[in-house]
Amino acid sequence: MPADRGAARRPEPRWLRWVVPAAVALAALGGWEAAVRIYELPQYLLPGPVLVGKTLWAHAGSLMASWWFTLKITLGALALAVLGGVLLGGLFAVSRWVELSLFPFAVVLQVTPVIAIAPLILIFVDSTTAALLLCAWIVAFFPILANTVVGLRSADARLRDLFRLYRATPWQTLVHLLVPSALPYFLAGLRVAAGLALVGAVVAEFTAGAAGRETGLASRILEASFRTEIPKMFAALVLVSLTGIALYGLTLLLSRWLLGRWHDSERPLD
Repeated sequence: MPADRGAARRPEPRWLRWVVPAAVALAALGGWEAAVRIYELPQYLLPGPVLVGKTLWAHAGSLMASWWFTLKITLGALALAVLGGVLLGGLFAVSRWVELSLFPFAVVLQVTPVIAIAPLILIFVDSTTAALLLCAWIVAFFPILANTVVGLRSADARLRDLFRLYRATPWQTLVHLLVPSALPYFLAGLRVAAGLALVGAVVAEFTAGAAGRETGLASRILEASFRTEIPKMFAALVLVSLTGIALYGLTLLLSRWLLGRWHDSERPLD
């Protein structure tokens, strides 16, 4: 047996976590640009990354304004999902009857495609912005709710008994036991909900078919497709993708900041 077989595996350097994905992404973009040039693909069929970048720079004013609108809808829906999901999840964890009464409605919201109910929401809600916010909230709400309920109920039963033995108040039990137990589950749901909020905002705007200045990236994509401005459509898609990546990265950093010192899920593997 080799002497080092039983030794603990050293964790990979931290810089590799950034360099390797960046190198793979650059290689993919290089292959995309090379394929477009080698096969002389027309820009209305598949523009190259260089042309998409130039288009993004040329239309930065209108695209960034639309990006800001989409981002506001996404962040607003995510904030409402966190607020509603945490409060309702805490209520479900405390009262079984409340959960049995209301949880089916939450499941119905989750399994119903937002694109199917978005037209109804747009009819009943006067403000288009409020309707888009509601659609994005519906998509992002359930992961927060479900993960919060599971997390609050995952506290060790022996620790619960210990808190009762020492006559801890309900507030002390909540702060020192239930919240730390639920935090990893909540943060996992937050990572999922952040991406879903963006998807919900874009899909809702596609359904609304809104036009004008106070609209998001989905409207720019629709306009570009109608005018066969494929590079501009790709530029808007790039902004959507980068926004989703940024949201995921921020929630991941938040998770590492809150859990890195004490929870096994954020500790480096040995």
